[in-house]
Amino acid sequence: MAMRWYVVHAYSGYEKKVATALQERIELHGMQDRFGEVLVPTEEVVEMRGGQKRRSERKFFPGYVLVQMELGDDSWHLVKETPRVMGFIGGTADTPAPITEAEANAILQRVEQGVEAPRPKTLFEPGEMVRVIDGPFNDFNGVVEEVNYEKSRLNVAVLIFGRSTPVELEFGQVEKA
Repeated sequence: MAMRWYVVHAYSGYEKKVATALQERIELHGMQDRFGEVLVPTEEVVEMRGGQKRRSERKFFPGYVLVQMELGDDSWHLVKETPRVMGFIGGTADTPAPITEAEANAILQRVEQGVEAPRPKTLFEPGEMVRVIDGPFNDFNGVVEEVNYEKSRLNVAVLIFGRSTPVELEFGQVEKA
């Protein structure tokens, strides 16, 4: 049987602990041949705190751990009996369904992209009101006209002396109003 990816439902906030506990249990029971990767899907995000750029990790599927494994009674019980695991997602209670290869590849690709190019913590959309918190237009409000995620920049229409003026700003220079 080939290894497939399964989604395990864990207590929210304990995903990393569940992944570590699962890896320890796999070693303890000598079942390394039945299990592949144990993964908490995260991506790196950049946020401004105290005027400095800070990198942090964000889970994009909070409460879930991906496990690559061959499904059998013993491997099913090993995962199910791990502390803080509520069960599998998909299929029935006794026979969980694996996610498709395409879904697994999409998640793995997103994890890799998050490491290479960190995403901004806050996402902006055109038409949204923002407040400028840094630069020459500090304390002005404006409307987002265009968002460029590759360059981490926004085009914002700022009202100056009653007139709408387009300004290009970095993500770190604005906050949601």
